[in-house]
Amino acid sequence: MFQKFSNHIDNHFPFLKDKKLLIAISGGLDSVVLTHLCNQLKLSVSLAHCNFKLRNKESDLDEKFVIKFAQILDNHIFTIHFDTEIYAQKHKTSIQIAARKLRYQWFQELATTQQFDYILTAHHADDNLETFLINLTRGSGLEGFTGIPEKNGNIIRPLLPFSRAEILEYAKEIHLEWREDFSNASTKYIRNKIRHQIVPILIEINPSLLDSFSKTLTNLQESQQLIEDTVQEYSKEIISNEKGVVWFEISKINQLRNPKVFLYQTLKDFHFKEWDNVYELLSAQSGKQVFSNSHVLLKDRKHLILTAIQSSKLDKFLFKIEENQEEILFPIHLYFEQVDSEIIKNNQSIYTDKTLLKFPLILRKWENGDYFYPTGMQGKKKVSKYFKDEKFSLFEKENIWLLCTAENEVIWIINLRQDRRFLASKATNSPLKITYKT
Repeated sequence: MFQKFSNHIDNHFPFLKDKKLLIAISGGLDSVVLTHLCNQLKLSVSLAHCNFKLRNKESDLDEKFVIKFAQILDNHIFTIHFDTEIYAQKHKTSIQIAARKLRYQWFQELATTQQFDYILTAHHADDNLETFLINLTRGSGLEGFTGIPEKNGNIIRPLLPFSRAEILEYAKEIHLEWREDFSNASTKYIRNKIRHQIVPILIEINPSLLDSFSKTLTNLQESQQLIEDTVQEYSKEIISNEKGVVWFEISKINQLRNPKVFLYQTLKDFHFKEWDNVYELLSAQSGKQVFSNSHVLLKDRKHLILTAIQSSKLDKFLFKIEENQEEILFPIHLYFEQVDSEIIKNNQSIYTDKTLLKFPLILRKWENGDYFYPTGMQGKKKVSKYFKDEKFSLFEKENIWLLCTAENEVIWIINLRQDRRFLASKATNSPLKITYKT
C-alpha cells in the first residue's frame, strides 16, 4: 500500500511535498495509518487531536495514545478538550454534528494561527460509499451522489482511493497499533447501521462493490461538472448582482427546458429546504417570499431577488438626532452642517430651513400610512404610493430610511426625495445641509 499511496501523492498532490501539513488524528486505524504513511514520505506534518469527552476514560486514553504516537514519530501535536454534549444542547444539534463543527473550526484556527498550508483527514473509500448511501436515504441532488471531494479548500483527503480492508492489511503488515472506538460497532447511528448491516449485503451481491462504486462516482462527477458548466453559461444571461442583491430574470428562467434544475443548482448553497415553494415563486404573485436560515428569495414582478437576511432587525427602532449633533454613523452615516445660502442639488444631500425643524429628529424605517409632500409636486403623497410609482422592489423598500421631525413628519426619504415643507429657500439664513454618506 505504501507504494500505491506514494504514487497517488505524486500524481494528485505533488504540491504537498514542500508544504506545512496538519493531520487530524483520532487514534483510530485510519488516521494512524495516514500519519505513518505521511511520515514515511517525509512530509512536513504536525498532528491535531480532539478530546470530545464523550467516552469518559476511553477518550482520555485515546489522547494519551496519540501523544505517545506523536513522540515516537517526532511529530508536533496539538490537543484540545471539548464539552461536546453541552455545545450540542446549547446549539440544539446532534452530538455528531456538534463534534464535526467543533473539530473543523479548531483545525481552521490552527491552520491560520500556525500557518499550516493544508489539513489532511483520513476519509477512505468505505466512508465515501457510506456517505453516498446516507444521502440516498435522505434524498439529495446530484452533488450528494458525487462523493466526498479529495480536495475542498485547504482540506485534503489522500486516502479516499483506499478501502478500509487495504488500510487494515497495511497496519497489520507493519505491526502498527491503534485505538478502537467500540461505539463504532453500535448500530445506534445511521452510518454504523449502513456500515454493519447494509454494506455487507451489497458486497455479498457484488464482491467488487468498491471498484464498481468508484466508476459510478466518476460518471456522476463528470455529469455534475457538465451541469455546472451549463448552468454557469445560462447564469451569464439570467443572473445579475448589485450591492449584494442577486436578481434572477424570470422570463429567461421559464425559457429553459428545466427551470427547476437551474434554480436548484444556483440556489443550493443558500440553505433553502422548501424547494417546491422556491419553484412556485416563478408563477407566484409579487411579494411572495421563501426563507432559508440565511437568505430570503422574493418574487418581484419580473425577477426573483435573493438577499441575505439581516443579522439585526432595525425596522422597529427609532434613532434620535439632537439639535447640535454634527454626525451619526449608525445605522446609516448622516452629516449635518450649516452652510452658505448657495444650494447645490443632488440626491445625497438636502438643504433644510432649520427653523422649521422640530428636534430631536428621528431616523426610522418607513411604515404604512406614512406620507410626505414631495418637492416639485402639488399636494401630499403616501410613501407607499411613491415606492410603487418608482417600481421599487420589496428589498429596496426595506432598505430605505426616513428622516423625520420630532412630530414624525417626513423630512427626507433618504437619498431619494425631500419633503418641500422643510425646504430651504433663497431667504433662508445658513441652511442646514444634511448629507447621506455611503
